[in-house]
Amino acid sequence: MSNQELPEAVERVVETGAVLGVKVEPKTFPESTRTAQEAADAIGIDVGQIVKSLIFQVDQEFILAYVSGKNKLDESSLAAAAGGEMCKRVDAQTVREVTGFSIGGVPPFGLREKLRVFIDENLLSYSEVWAAAGTPHAVFAIGPKDLVVASGGEVSEIAVKN
Repeated sequence: MSNQELPEAVERVVETGAVLGVKVEPKTFPESTRTAQEAADAIGIDVGQIVKSLIFQVDQEFILAYVSGKNKLDESSLAAAAGGEMCKRVDAQTVREVTGFSIGGVPPFGLREKLRVFIDENLLSYSEVWAAAGTPHAVFAIGPKDLVVASGGEVSEIAVKN
């Protein structure tokens, strides 16, 4: 599939990745890869290798958290990592306004606004992880260390391990 056949949101991720030195080779699926389990099933990998992109509001700041698909975000840990007190999930409209992408398609880079990023340390236990590539039907593989560098993220204990 050439970039000309890709949705605009996926093209933006590919182009931003190139600027950051990350080769994004999106894989698209007819079925949704919106949830971690759907994505893992479609790709044929362990659910822990899926990067869940979660937007939260810590005090007055929007924060992006990348959490292993097998884990659940610990809101109090995210608030502490971000130096705040109150942490709450935002709605789908806010996710789209802040990132430029819909829930299930939020990639690690190419976002509308620059956000602070916190990364579940468990993602670094894998040699390869898979992140959304701009739509709920597109994903791409990336090395966890490349994810940290490209996103400018801070590796933190932000998840409840399952």
